[in-house]
Amino acid sequence: MTIREVPAAHTRVRRVRTRDKAGRAAWRGVRVLAAGGVLTGLLAGCGIRATQVPTDFGPAPSMVPCESSATDIATQAGPSGMPVEVFLLCSGALVRVDRSVRIADGTDEARRRVVVAQGLLKALGETPSGVEDEAGYRTAVPSGITVTGPSPGDPDDTLRLSTAPDSLPKYALAQIVCTFADTAATGDNGSVVLGSTSADALRRYECTADVQSDPGAGIPPSTEVPGS
Repeated sequence: MTIREVPAAHTRVRRVRTRDKAGRAAWRGVRVLAAGGVLTGLLAGCGIRATQVPTDFGPAPSMVPCESSATDIATQAGPSGMPVEVFLLCSGALVRVDRSVRIADGTDEARRRVVVAQGLLKALGETPSGVEDEAGYRTAVPSGITVTGPSPGDPDDTLRLSTAPDSLPKYALAQIVCTFADTAATGDNGSVVLGSTSADALRRYECTADVQSDPGAGIPPSTEVPGS
């Protein structure tokens, strides 16, 4: 910021009535800027745009959307169990939050995948905590959906839902696909094979960056599993 000296021609002396220490009235000369245009020019020279009316930007937001402290999320995740992540909706996108799933000791790998998947579905179907709700988190996944493992002839990482994937709301399907594709329930390879317990057809769904940023844009990309 550069301070420029104001020429005397742009100033004038104003007599201001004050009081001295004894309380007597006195007149003093005060040099002031002669015109508001000079002040405006100084402000402009500093890159500051002058305004003649006060500006009210309103109160500061009480909480940043889609942000919660680690302590708040850990409380919702539960006191024990295997730590996992699920995708909730916030500000029109999918956002990871921490949860936990209980698995009994000695559970074999095939059964373990189903137990984890069922725990994830349960977490997705629950109402977000008060802190998460205040921060803007939501879920579109209905509660009560169950999951089973592969039927005979299915790929080993198949998960079959009690509600057909293509009948789920698109936001709910995006949440489920990205949550499953991001965990050990399906091998953590960015995709998941889903089907219905009442139909043979299977599709491999992908959780792409586009799905995460805009889950309402459409159904997650998928391909039919051969032989299903």
